[in-house]
Amino acid sequence: MDNVSKDYMIKLLEKGRRIDGRKFDEIRNIEISYDVSKHAEGSARVRVGDTEVLVGVKLEVGQPFPDKPNEGTIIVGAEMLPLSSPDFESGPPSIDSIELARVVDRAIRESKAIDLKKLCITEGEKVWMVLIDIYTINNQGNLQDAAALAALAALKQAKIPEYDGKKVDYSKRNNKLPIVSLPVECSVIKIKDNLLSDPNLDEEKIMDAKLTIGVTGDGEICAMQKGGKGILTIEDISKMLDISLKNSEKLRKLLK
Repeated sequence: MDNVSKDYMIKLLEKGRRIDGRKFDEIRNIEISYDVSKHAEGSARVRVGDTEVLVGVKLEVGQPFPDKPNEGTIIVGAEMLPLSSPDFESGPPSIDSIELARVVDRAIRESKAIDLKKLCITEGEKVWMVLIDIYTINNQGNLQDAAALAALAALKQAKIPEYDGKKVDYSKRNNKLPIVSLPVECSVIKIKDNLLSDPNLDEEKIMDAKLTIGVTGDGEICAMQKGGKGILTIEDISKMLDISLKNSEKLRKLLK
């Protein structure tokens, strides 16, 4: 973004206006489509404004971790597809894609969104592995919140295939995943002294700092991730928490 555009956006913010006309704490319009892939055990597409993310959930039988022999596992991966942004390139996962997956994983894991013990098949030997694959389709800002919401939507729809102890029958999916919590993520950025929720791409490009907050259905904070080089004061964080708690209720209602 050139300096003229940046200066123009900052002047708008000083007048209490955002470039797309939203209020500072307002999120964009959100659309959720379920079961968008017949090959996944659960899938969803989420559009937040013009930002679009697709998530597929696959289930495989694998071995548990040695320190958790009676629990299933979660693995989250993300691909920032070049078709979604001229800034994304093909090849090994970028730092940004790794962080996107890690922050989605953290909210799900720390909130204990899935009862992993119910995914144990044979203690110490076999468990269900929940593979969550995130694909960016169009990046117009705030991929993090869109990816987290799409992951939850896909998990809610996911069904466990039949397993006879030797082979998984993916043509038969009966029981849903044991979901016990819906931890949504809400991001707020800081530009000068202004705090903006659900930033679009232009706003992200000039932000000083960002805070992504994972919120459970009980209104508890389960994860936080700070981004950007700018400094956040205690007052900033307190206000960001208030904004995220309010918006988390709106996001969670969309999942129901």
